[in-house]
Amino acid sequence: MRQLSPWTWVPSLYFAEGIPYVIVMTLSLVLYKRMGVSNTDIALYTSWLNLPWVIKPLWSPFVDLLKTKRWWIVWMQLLLGAGLAGVAFTLPTSHFFQTSLAVFWLLAFSSATHDIAADGFYMLGLTSHQQALFVGIRSTFYRIATIAGQGLLVLLAGTLETRTGTIPYAWSLTFFVAAGLLIGCGLYHSLVLPRPTTDTSCPDTAVHPRELGEASEKVRQSSKVPEKARRPEGLLHGFIRAIRSFFQKEQAGAALLFMLLYRLPEAQLAKMSIPFLIDSPEAGGLGLTTQQVGFAQGTVGIIGLTLGGILGGLAVARDGLRHWLWPMVWAISLPDVVYVLLSYTPAPHLAFVNACLFTEQLGYGFGFTAYMLYLIYYARGTHQTAHYAICTAFMACGMMLPGMVAGWLQELLGYRLFFVWIMGCTLATFGVTALLKIDPAFGKKTA
Repeated sequence: MRQLSPWTWVPSLYFAEGIPYVIVMTLSLVLYKRMGVSNTDIALYTSWLNLPWVIKPLWSPFVDLLKTKRWWIVWMQLLLGAGLAGVAFTLPTSHFFQTSLAVFWLLAFSSATHDIAADGFYMLGLTSHQQALFVGIRSTFYRIATIAGQGLLVLLAGTLETRTGTIPYAWSLTFFVAAGLLIGCGLYHSLVLPRPTTDTSCPDTAVHPRELGEASEKVRQSSKVPEKARRPEGLLHGFIRAIRSFFQKEQAGAALLFMLLYRLPEAQLAKMSIPFLIDSPEAGGLGLTTQQVGFAQGTVGIIGLTLGGILGGLAVARDGLRHWLWPMVWAISLPDVVYVLLSYTPAPHLAFVNACLFTEQLGYGFGFTAYMLYLIYYARGTHQTAHYAICTAFMACGMMLPGMVAGWLQELLGYRLFFVWIMGCTLATFGVTALLKIDPAFGKKTA
């Protein structure tokens, strides 16, 4: 049977990876705000949805141990589609908040599991040359999924709200569309995903230290790992070794503080920015419609975020991470002031709102580059893959915990003082960055 080109599955795989994440983490905020849930409840309960990504490293070895990654990808996409349909069924009910949250929990765990399988399959299904060639493609289609989930689906829900006159029915139809999209992806990938000989139900990337983070050629040699290491007890010992060595690295304390606190302002802002856009001017918000939120936050904002990330990558590639570290700290912190400005501006024009959101997301994208590259920097060495997974777990924890209290703080302070508080939290970003020691050559292009 002829092997299909990676173009037939890499773009769609990472589109399917991005859609459920943005639905769980962002679309749910718009949904609950439109359904009349309080800011305190929105921030508290949706923040808990970060938990599967926090504890993802705990069960990621078992995705290697049980079945193949191809099996996990297909069935997780079908399960995600069924879960989105489940959300759609719950919205017209009187207990929609509790029941939809339960389904969102299922979606979050399924999405995190899908991430593990998809990222592992990417290494197994492609040669090292193809991995380098398609790394930009996978990021691009993940961004397209973000625009589709955070922008187009919100625009669709807003249009249906206008035409049907019923918010629950409009959002129910929107989630049925999303469900069809994920089920379609699952059926499509069941046909086109390759079947690498190394995609077996054994811990090929979690047992042997030198294989963690190595090129795919070494991953493909997993069959040479001793049989004892393939057993569950061997997997457990390797996992414990990886965790122990993570906390024994140089500057471990400073690294943990950086992972948890660098995005302290954004962790709170991310939960309250959408409610601020939707709330009426009498409540301190901007009173935007659902369509306007979808365009401003899900399209203009995402474009700014993407451009900022591209510029950040180019800058670090030229001069190294250490050279651009402090400009990136300023870039991720200073633009947060646009929310203070918007909260004090009476009836701001929509173009001004879009310009402010674009500026804030552009700075965030540029500054976030430093964060992600530092995670890679800290994870280098033995157990690189496992250490990076632990880093991303702390990254998710740094977003979850502050986000849980963001709604309570906003309702206590009001939007204006809440955004002033956010600017004060940027001091934590500067403080933890000052603790870091980074090799000047890291990230810089070499001969």
